[in-house]
Amino acid sequence: MADKLEVGELITIPDEEGGEETFEVIMTFEVEDGRKYLMAVSTEETDDEEEEVYAFRYEEHGDDLDLFLIEDDEEWDMVEEMFNTLMEQEDDHDDHS
Repeated sequence: MADKLEVGELITIPDEEGGEETFEVIMTFEVEDGRKYLMAVSTEETDDEEEEVYAFRYEEHGDDLDLFLIEDDEEWDMVEEMFNTLMEQEDDHDDHS
């Protein structure tokens, strides 16, 4: 893994059954206090029309990546708001390309 997490990078996350699931990072951002977040979608094929987006707080330690679930409502609201803002900016950019 590179020193910095990149959009498009694949990460593997253990699941509850002891298996592993692969996710593709679709967005990363850092907030003012230095906490870093990533948004990822599963690379597993599903019949759902819409992909479910997963959000994690993360810390990088050299080549190691520690993921943390977002369990606090206030933190989740901030992450969701940032995600929506960044998606709107991307849509605006795509409209003007």
